[in-house]
Amino acid sequence: MNIYEETKFIMKKYNVHANKKLGQNFLFDEQALETIANSVEKEDTIIEIGPGLGTLTAILLQKAKKVIAVELDPNMVEIISERFKMYDNIEIISEDILKLDINKLAPKAKVVANLPYYITTSIIIELIKTNITDITILIQKEVAERICATPGDKKAGAITYFVNYYADAEIVANVSKESFIPAPEVESAIVRIKKLSEPRVKVKNEELLFKIIKGNFTKRRKTIMNSISQNIEKNKLSEILAKLGVSESVRGEELSLEIFAKIADLC
Repeated sequence: MNIYEETKFIMKKYNVHANKKLGQNFLFDEQALETIANSVEKEDTIIEIGPGLGTLTAILLQKAKKVIAVELDPNMVEIISERFKMYDNIEIISEDILKLDINKLAPKAKVVANLPYYITTSIIIELIKTNITDITILIQKEVAERICATPGDKKAGAITYFVNYYADAEIVANVSKESFIPAPEVESAIVRIKKLSEPRVKVKNEELLFKIIKGNFTKRRKTIMNSISQNIEKNKLSEILAKLGVSESVRGEELSLEIFAKIADLC
């Protein structure tokens, strides 16, 4: 029985239908599953977010020392609890990952996840704030490209700068929408995020830095003067840009992380 047949069998056995509200799409592509699990080593503790039917979980249990499966859907919790009841290296937590203290749960764990598209950015932001240093996620391709873009690139967004400040991120594989049951409307990609030992740039006030960046991308089509003037008084901003040699007509999306950090420091 291949993984596609296994997935169909489990769905039929438990009368499972993908929950659209939770963004459920069950991955059955063996190569993609192996790629997601590729970074796992035998002494690792893995936090798997949204294990669903347990297809990826089964691979992780063979490779890792321990798997902590965090699942919001009680129906899926029931399935994986029965499916892996003979394993002694799995802990199943029925909870929203955003409500858990991950540093207390497993401070030295790696995170592996097939994330629901509707909440991808929120989860990534919260994960990067923790002590987790290695994150492998399957997400919407468009979001993956934004996360892995270079700050200043046209594909960049606020999340690009946030991730780039804390980590290195790369797309390791693309995954066709035909690799899921049911097939989503968009293509997907596997992203590996590795935290840096310290932030990429030094800044006095991180909160202000990200407030400025977020304000810029909220008003993406406007110039830097108009997009972040709600956070910095215009005359002050004009002085700062002149000091840095940055044109007032430039759009914020064209600026590097280093320039945003300097703007924040001069405020």
